[in-house]
Amino acid sequence: MVKPVAAEETQLKSVEDRLFRSSIQAEVGVVVGKLSASSERGYVYDLIPTPPTDGGGPACSLKLEGGGRDDRKKGSKGGKSSAEATHSLFIDGEWIAEHARQVSRMLLGGMSVVGMYIWSSEASYKATSAAVLSQVIRGVAHAAPGFESDSNERLLIHISYSPRRWACRSCLVTSGDLRPCDFKMSKLLSLLQTYRCLYKFDIRLPIFQTEVSVSTTCKNALRNGISCHAKELERARALVDGNLVNDDKQFTSEGLHNVELLLPFKNDVYLEGSSDEITGLVVFRGSICASAYLGPKEPLSQALSDLKSDIIKSLRSRLDIVLDEAADKLDMDTNDEGKESSAMLSEDPRQQLRLVNIWKPHTLAFPRRILVPWLSGTYICDYLLPSETFEDLKDHCREMMSLETPLESSPLLELEKEATPVVSLSFWNALLGNSQFPTAEHNKPDLSTEEENFSEKPNSCNFSLLLAVLVLIVAVAIAGAFAYFAPAKAGH
Repeated sequence: MVKPVAAEETQLKSVEDRLFRSSIQAEVGVVVGKLSASSERGYVYDLIPTPPTDGGGPACSLKLEGGGRDDRKKGSKGGKSSAEATHSLFIDGEWIAEHARQVSRMLLGGMSVVGMYIWSSEASYKATSAAVLSQVIRGVAHAAPGFESDSNERLLIHISYSPRRWACRSCLVTSGDLRPCDFKMSKLLSLLQTYRCLYKFDIRLPIFQTEVSVSTTCKNALRNGISCHAKELERARALVDGNLVNDDKQFTSEGLHNVELLLPFKNDVYLEGSSDEITGLVVFRGSICASAYLGPKEPLSQALSDLKSDIIKSLRSRLDIVLDEAADKLDMDTNDEGKESSAMLSEDPRQQLRLVNIWKPHTLAFPRRILVPWLSGTYICDYLLPSETFEDLKDHCREMMSLETPLESSPLLELEKEATPVVSLSFWNALLGNSQFPTAEHNKPDLSTEEENFSEKPNSCNFSLLLAVLVLIVAVAIAGAFAYFAPAKAGH
């Protein structure tokens, strides 16, 4: 079903003015907004231009008749020749998809990448095959998937400078069909309500003997654990501003709404199993400052759903970041000899993340989520590793989100406490709270050390039993002696 689309007037007019003041013939970027099954319409909050490629070229340009690209800047928009106006568009779909993935990671709940936009003449747009446009949109959808099961719809916005007008089309990802939809501009960002939740999590994933194989990685184990945690999170109830509320309730008050999620009781699955079945435990814990933005006519259930989606998306994003950053570090730790580590790294840069190679506890630093001021009191986010500075974070935001406002004028929000990092260690050590990890000279899993300790216990038990039997025999002998000699003394 094609929905009408409402766009933030202030932002889109600003984008339009910037494009008309420029001298570029074509531009492409991603559309940030919201497409929800519970809403009667789609929303567009901003258009983010895709940065230049690694080679310095634009992500979108005019294609010449011979298959090349025309990157020349235009002079007068109305003075182009007819031959030049009929050139189709060359679009770097892979680069745009990567940009969509990066932008999606930086958006909070209630906002997502909902499509792409194109700036070009009407003739160049019509000369471009609809199949090409659908393929690019499909790549964007796969790189930045929605969390709703029916999110099969994406938007394609065309801004034409000759003639000057806007057009919006809805694209079905599965079929690639492009259908025109009603498009109008209004005030949106100032009407959004903010919901925020400080969510503490403690995910413990037992690694069973049957799961440890050459292809099993720490990343796969954590991804499976996060997926299971997402199902548990769906059943959570919520306290909004300290009150237990119904999902269909609507809040009309402005300002920040604090949410506390209440998870249902569940059995500790990591306590199940014996030492023979479980070879290790991956612990993933910390706290997340989740946020979600809700439109004026949307129910509270949508805000809670967006909050939960923001939590899961943040967990997955940080997992990708921390494992990519730790690839080189863990490779050197899994082998005592540097030559073997270098050989493994040259063969497979992620070799060290395979559970079969982790012979001792490892710790992965958990990236912190930093909230960055964005539009009309809203925020985006980015993740800060221990090896990075705030200047690195600001540069990344400027590049990915095309922020023109100096970040120095608005403070960054650090609402998360430094979390306990991701740890991979022996199952029984983690279960019993043993913080004494084996030293570097150990070349066996922690469980082997535990098994040696367990094997010593029967010897001590046998010695105690033997001592008790000897004491009992001596006691019986003494009692018998007293019983035998006592009557003899009485007779004398």
